[in-house]
Amino acid sequence: MNKANKPVYLKLRDIISESILDGEYREGDMLPSVRVFAAEQGANPLTVAKAYQGFQEDGLVTVKRGVGMFVAAGAKNRLRVAQREDFIKNIWPPVQRQMERLDLSIDDLVKSDA
Repeated sequence: MNKANKPVYLKLRDIISESILDGEYREGDMLPSVRVFAAEQGANPLTVAKAYQGFQEDGLVTVKRGVGMFVAAGAKNRLRVAQREDFIKNIWPPVQRQMERLDLSIDDLVKSDA
């Protein structure tokens, strides 16, 4: 799915997922509150809550009532596995077809200054 066509709550999930994968939030770290993250992203707090709820359902965060949400143990690895599968299934095939059309190899890309 094209990022521009994604619902806002999925875009917000992507931002948090990328932050976990990039090490900005490590296992056990507290995520920003719904209100803080909504303000940072210019989003509706209910939309942020929906994004966070999905993380909770997927076991990627744990909730400490009255304290906040924390990155769950193993979340980074589970996100990496899911995103690798998505890349191989959805992102790579059109890239590979375009490379074949243009007679580009992986070596061409690695050597490229672009």
